[in-house]
Amino acid sequence: MLHYPAAPSSSADDGDTAPSARAPLLTRYLARIGFTGPVAPTHEVLAALQAAHIAAIPFEAIDALTGTGIDIGAEAVEAKLIDRRRGGYCFEQNGLFLRVLKAIGFEAEALLGRVRWMLPDDAPATPRTHQVVLVTLDGRPWLADVGFGAAVPPQPLAMDSEAPQPTRHESYRVRRGGFGWEVEAQIGEEWKPLYRLDDAAAPPVDCVVGNWYTSTHPDSHFRHQLIAARTTAEARYGLRDNRLTARLADGRIDRRYLTADEIERVLTEIFLLPVQRSWRAAIERAATAEISA
Repeated sequence: MLHYPAAPSSSADDGDTAPSARAPLLTRYLARIGFTGPVAPTHEVLAALQAAHIAAIPFEAIDALTGTGIDIGAEAVEAKLIDRRRGGYCFEQNGLFLRVLKAIGFEAEALLGRVRWMLPDDAPATPRTHQVVLVTLDGRPWLADVGFGAAVPPQPLAMDSEAPQPTRHESYRVRRGGFGWEVEAQIGEEWKPLYRLDDAAAPPVDCVVGNWYTSTHPDSHFRHQLIAARTTAEARYGLRDNRLTARLADGRIDRRYLTADEIERVLTEIFLLPVQRSWRAAIERAATAEISA
């Protein structure tokens, strides 16, 4: 049995020690992700922030599952992900990351794409429901994504090269096409598409529409499944309903099925979430799920 990490001492209950909501965004954000290094618009800082973000702020869409709704306005996202120490999905995570990067001085903008992960090659087009961040450094484009669940790229990816880009987990590559870019991950011996990105910056209204679809449409899997993910230097952790998977950087995989009480425990201990009483009905449904793949 593999060891799962406990929550750090600065857990979600530490309201008295959390930075004030009135403090500047950058101050609160850096404290939230535990980042104490230099802050400047460089590739080294971008990579360090991306790694710290995905280790500290989990991927989750529980508010879509419970019907609470997801507000991607700047104040709502900052209050949720920073001050209340929750997680979020791409529109929240990458929207926040974009604002932080701009506050530091990075040249950055939002892109939207169509998710292709776990779909057959001949599957029909999906909606534009994944937001990422395009960062330009010394004229070179880089993809920064902190909101793609258990397959999130753990470091910035060069968008002007189709060569494989090794990371501490999988290798990735970004291929240019008539539609824009296709981002792929190497799973075993195969390259699997994650998403296809548009070739133009996404205006905020397009993100609002994508978020509305993803958080409310009956075809969105976030409306039906309990999903959480977190990536550290040592491992990727993924929860899909009652199935918990840990993929270690050394290649080992541990998978097990959980009871409702165990789901609550791992949401706290592994995904660092302040579990709410109102989640219990959704957690109990997730505990009875049958997952075939």
